[in-house]
Amino acid sequence: MDKNKIKRWLQWALWATLVVVLAVMYARGGSDVSTQDDAGGQSQVMTPPHDNQAGNESLNYESVIFPRGMSNMVVRYKGYTAHFNKQLHIPNCVTYEITAAEARGKRERSGNFERDENVPGCPNWWDYRDSGYDRGHMAPAGDMKWDEQAMNETFYLTNVCPQDAALNAGLWNDIEMKVREWARRDKSIVVITGPVMGKKYDVIGQDVDVAVPEAFFKVLLSPATKPVKAIAFICPNRPCGGPLKSYAVSVDEVEERTGMNFFNSLPDDVENSIEATCNLNQWMNR
Repeated sequence: MDKNKIKRWLQWALWATLVVVLAVMYARGGSDVSTQDDAGGQSQVMTPPHDNQAGNESLNYESVIFPRGMSNMVVRYKGYTAHFNKQLHIPNCVTYEITAAEARGKRERSGNFERDENVPGCPNWWDYRDSGYDRGHMAPAGDMKWDEQAMNETFYLTNVCPQDAALNAGLWNDIEMKVREWARRDKSIVVITGPVMGKKYDVIGQDVDVAVPEAFFKVLLSPATKPVKAIAFICPNRPCGGPLKSYAVSVDEVEERTGMNFFNSLPDDVENSIEATCNLNQWMNR
């Protein structure tokens, strides 16, 4: 075989291999585990691959600083990023930006809860079976109606915590719907959601011990409004009644409860001001 034929054969083999690899990745819709057991510190997560409605690409609004020693694995999906704790078998938090266009997505809810095989410590669906808790989405499927893959990937158990059923279907769902409403109004909302863990906690699970949070937080930033504004909510992991304002808190309070640091890419004076503020009227009355 002459050298030209050998060269062409090698090129064909290389391209064939590349096509197979890409096809497998596409079929998997898979995750990108980009930080193995970061053990705390700063976790830089760039905004998702869609329009930054705030118009400032240099600011990384989804950057989170975690407590030193916290197990943290960064797993990037199409619509959100999970910061997964392989010791607790739940996410420390999830981060994403939802734009006005995405909040108007019309796809029907679809997907089945499953283990992400790429993520060590990810539980299986049966670890939640007969536990008395819902599989509670941190990044809701309703925020991903703009894309089928993005929605399906919210059902990975890297995005799930044991959540009280009444909370999941009640107040928590109400807050999620408000986020979409505010995204449609304000061009975009940066969302950071996760569990609040107590010093002691229960566990569920058949194969692994999945930690049960004592509460859940949702931190919101409206980066396109003038002025920039932020607010947060903390909901105990039980049936919750009463008005939404009863659960509104400052971002500082969530940072105090979790040890995490949010929105650190903002100028210090802006960060300090908006994180100390809890003004739900600023969000409700526009």
